[in-house]
Amino acid sequence: MDSYLDALRADGPAADRANAMDLYGWLIGDWALEVSEFLADNTTLTRPGEWHFGWVLEGRAIQDVWIVPPRGQRRPEAAVAGSERYGTTLRVYDPGIDAWHILWTEPVTQLYLRQIGRRQGAGIVQDGRLPDGQLMRWSFSDIAAHSFVWRSQVSADEGTNWRMNVEFLARRMNGGAAQSTARVRPIAF
Repeated sequence: MDSYLDALRADGPAADRANAMDLYGWLIGDWALEVSEFLADNTTLTRPGEWHFGWVLEGRAIQDVWIVPPRGQRRPEAAVAGSERYGTTLRVYDPGIDAWHILWTEPVTQLYLRQIGRRQGAGIVQDGRLPDGQLMRWSFSDIAAHSFVWRSQVSADEGTNWRMNVEFLARRMNGGAAQSTARVRPIAF
C-alpha cells in the first residue's frame, strides 16, 4: 500500500460538485495518442504518446500524466534535450467562477502554464498565456466515448490569428470504459 498515492487519488468526484466535474470526468482512464507537432520550419513531427487521467484531492480535481513518446520508447538523452514530454496537468473546478483552473507542469523543459477551462459549444476550451506573453488555447473537440481530438494553438497578435502547434488524436486504451463509470455521467453538450 502506497500511502502517498492513497492520499492523492480518489474513487470519483466529490459529492458537493459532482455535476460540475462532468466537464472533464469523461477523460478518466487511459488514452493512446497520435501526436503531431507542427514545427516552425513547416514540417510535422508525428509520434505516439500516452495520456492517463485520474480523480485526485478527494474528487475535487482531475490530474493527468502526459507522455510523448510512450514510456517504452523514451530515451534519456532525448528527454534532457527537450524533445520528449513527460508532464502533468492538475484541473481544479472553481465554483466561484464556474470554470476550471488548469496548471501544467513539465519538469524537463521547465514549462509551467496556467489556463482557465470552460465548456464551449460541443467542446472544451482552455485559455491562457505562454511565458513569452503569447495567447495559448488548448481545446478538446470531436469528443466521443472512446476518442477525442486535443489541439494546442498560439496567437502572437492577441487572438486575431491562431496557429496550431500540436494536435493529439486520442483513443481509449484497450477500448475500455472510463474508470468509476457508475459515478461519472458521460459529457453532454
